[in-house]
Amino acid sequence: MSLAISDNLMKQLPRILRTSTLAKTRMFRIEQLDLEFANGTVVPYERLRSAGNGAVLVVPMLDPGTVLLIREYAAGVGRYELGLPKGRIEDGEDILEAANREIQEEIGYGATRLQHIRSLSLAPGYIDHCTHVVLAQDLYPERRSGDEPEEIEVVPWRLDDIPSLLARDDANEARSIAALFLVREMLADG
Repeated sequence: MSLAISDNLMKQLPRILRTSTLAKTRMFRIEQLDLEFANGTVVPYERLRSAGNGAVLVVPMLDPGTVLLIREYAAGVGRYELGLPKGRIEDGEDILEAANREIQEEIGYGATRLQHIRSLSLAPGYIDHCTHVVLAQDLYPERRSGDEPEEIEVVPWRLDDIPSLLARDDANEARSIAALFLVREMLADG
């Protein structure tokens, strides 16, 4: 049995009493929010605000059963990770334009069919970053230079073999895993 949350059960949003910037970098800003909840409780929260317009994560399908993954260095965990092409949305770009540019830069393909699947948050309790998942189909060779510091390895992977991917030590990026499952289910439903 699934439980649905009805609109009348939604709580009143806390009131922001004060916002202050604790630190700022080229890519992020750490803010402190003093929040007052409906019951009168006042609590300080910290959140990480992203600079820019969000990001895209692209599921490029080489053919109906093969997705193109990339292996690139992930500075946050200090190792090479296997996942999907991704990148920031530049000023003036829409989601689909950004997705097509990113796959041209990272895997050397463009796509004639691009579809926004869904937007995902990452740790919404303290990060405001939004990643837009895009399905890319009908790929064609197209290389564009990007900002990558080294050549990115492209790894074809069978979409029906996600269990083998999840068994690997170098495939841990949650957004990529979620996107692969979303696309696999969507394509299976036809």
